[in-house]
Amino acid sequence: MELRQLRHFAAVCEEQHFTRAAEYLGITQSGLSASIRALERDLDAQLLLRTTRRVTPTPTGRLLLAEAQRILAAADGLRELVADDQSVRGTLSLGTEQCMGVVEAVPLLHRYRALHPEVALNLQQEATGELLAQVRAGRLDAALVAGTLREGEGVRVLRITEEPMMLLSASDHPLDSGDVLTRLAHEEYVDLHPGWGARDCADRAFADFGITRRVALQVNDVYTLLDLVHRGMGVAVVPRPVLDKPQADGLHSTALPGGTRWAVGLALPGGTRPSAATRAFVDLLRAEHPIHESDS
Repeated sequence: MELRQLRHFAAVCEEQHFTRAAEYLGITQSGLSASIRALERDLDAQLLLRTTRRVTPTPTGRLLLAEAQRILAAADGLRELVADDQSVRGTLSLGTEQCMGVVEAVPLLHRYRALHPEVALNLQQEATGELLAQVRAGRLDAALVAGTLREGEGVRVLRITEEPMMLLSASDHPLDSGDVLTRLAHEEYVDLHPGWGARDCADRAFADFGITRRVALQVNDVYTLLDLVHRGMGVAVVPRPVLDKPQADGLHSTALPGGTRWAVGLALPGGTRPSAATRAFVDLLRAEHPIHESDS
């Protein structure tokens, strides 16, 4: 049994698919299959259940996966102990929501590259829900996330800031007069898809109000959302930093009632020590933003 085989086995379990696991590992699918077969022969046990749609570990495979993850983490830690501590090496896989406005990944990574040129960088943009799942699974080293950031298992969050939620509407459709909550119950909304931080905050706020809102148009980026609001296609609920974007000029804004806040933080895997490359990113983030830890 080799560390390489354990790493291959863990990747297949995480991806639940041989082709995707091979792409992630940077090897051929035939090579990956041969490695898994050799591991099963060494242990004299079936480790995976293979179907046409996905691959899942057997009960024996689940036991091995937990131990393999522990062994791989320990091996990575040993590599760091013997590495030249004058230079940070390795890989940093970072996830982020787009257009957060408070902390932007690209300028951070630009400064990080200048400080640590030997680190290979991978950047992935996704909704916060997906980013948290990938951090939890060990596919991402860290992720800039936003939303209500409710507590969960397997992830810890360095909280950076919180912002109020705002109502945005076309200039000829102000919402700050009369009974705002009564008016909100009769509006149509433009919003991001579920899983994005701002959408989760809006959904939670309206659940607290006891209002069922109609999201007529769902988009994947803030700029399209602002364009739709400008055209009077609906009302939007957004974090306050969105108002700072030039595309928001001319829109009417007012604070959303209630106490729901949009939080921004850095998600890290829980229960494991981050790699040297990840710790260096956290250090850079701390140097630029006051942050504190909380479990999420």
